[in-house]
Amino acid sequence: MVKQDLIEKSAVRNFEKSLGGGIKAGEIGVIASKKGLGKTSILVQLGIDKLLQGSSVVHVSFNQQADHVITWYEDIFNELAKKKNLDKPAEVKNELVRKRIVLNFNQDAVKTDQVIKTIRALAEGGSIPEAIIIDGFNFENADADSISGIKKFAKEMNLVVWYSANLDTAEKGLPSVLLPFADDLDIVLYLDPKADCISIKVLKEHQRTDYATDLKLDVKSLLIAEK
Repeated sequence: MVKQDLIEKSAVRNFEKSLGGGIKAGEIGVIASKKGLGKTSILVQLGIDKLLQGSSVVHVSFNQQADHVITWYEDIFNELAKKKNLDKPAEVKNELVRKRIVLNFNQDAVKTDQVIKTIRALAEGGSIPEAIIIDGFNFENADADSISGIKKFAKEMNLVVWYSANLDTAEKGLPSVLLPFADDLDIVLYLDPKADCISIKVLKEHQRTDYATDLKLDVKSLLIAEK
């Protein structure tokens, strides 16, 4: 399989279709769940998909060192390449690495406006991203204007943003920790563990709320399952 086939036959295509086309430039998506259910895996898969399409991606981690994030990308890419029998995987991987930037911050010390300044500086230096992935962000400790600031930046730079959020318990409707930012969030997903898979439930998708999809994660690989 060549790279273009990997893009066209990616499980991310069904993921986007089930979410009304997914998030578009200037929009924000959130993947929420208890710890250890696959939020980072989904974020990395979305990042790899963007990279395969030639987009530049900035991956911001608040809970993992940069080398751990890079290992996530390595492992998931290798799994996808093996599963799809990708031609010249080493060459494709090198292309992706050149367009990916990994940043590691401490949320207690670095606020959202500083993250935006860093990414803006990268863009001014020629590394202009089309997607930002923010993993390990604590919404409970977020500044009042942090998400609205990212939203404004996403619209200005014409890029998409995906967050992860830890939830200790499931709630009906939008989780209370996300309610203060509801107006700026376009898609919110919840990972619900089942006996044989991890179901991906939609809590918000633009104007729609609380609906089931056929989306799920494989419990062993944590890859988005194909139909």
